[in-house]
Amino acid sequence: MTLTEQINADIKSAMLAKEKEKLEALRAVKSAILMAATEKGAGDGMSDDAEIKMLQKLVKQRREAAEIFNGQGRADLAEVEEKQAEWISVYLPKQLTEEELRAELSAIIAEVGASSIADLGKVMGAASKKLAGRADGKAISTNVKSLLGA
Repeated sequence: MTLTEQINADIKSAMLAKEKEKLEALRAVKSAILMAATEKGAGDGMSDDAEIKMLQKLVKQRREAAEIFNGQGRADLAEVEEKQAEWISVYLPKQLTEEELRAELSAIIAEVGASSIADLGKVMGAASKKLAGRADGKAISTNVKSLLGA
């Protein structure tokens, strides 16, 4: 089942269950998929990598909005954004734990032969490709810097 088919099925079930916030989150995902599909030069459909990046962007937007709402003392709106981020996250690959991330990064560092912070670019390039969708770029960067001794 493709992501679009899964989203459509989940929209139907959310409508039947009258889950308003979940329905809003799923409709936002469907809208983003349709926008990407109708872009100039989109071709037949989205690749899996493009779908993952799109979903990560939507989750990040929700989490940033929740932070802003919390900063303004609007916990009610922040809670809605966090719930939507959780519902969208269901469609993302399982995220690596901190220990798993550090182990993967240690292997990548050994693989590219990095020995100092000067090799940060090589490690980040390889890590970003290998860990796409399974770890946040900021977490990758922070851990690579600490492993390289920066």
